[in-house]
Amino acid sequence: MKSTAGTIIAVVVAVIVAAIIVNVIFSVMWFVAKIVVIAIVALIVYGVMRSVFGKSEG
Repeated sequence: MKSTAGTIIAVVVAVIVAAIIVNVIFSVMWFVAKIVVIAIVALIVYGVMRSVFGKSEG
């Protein structure tokens, strides 16, 4: 009976640890995705601003 209880506890702990790891991985992936989108938008805005101000300065 002791072996069965130990197995159940090990499974519960493994599931909890796996859930935490997956949560951290998805948080990091979401952060990286946001940084990439911000960089792309910043480049687009920079290009637009450069073309607008570049033409006005002549």
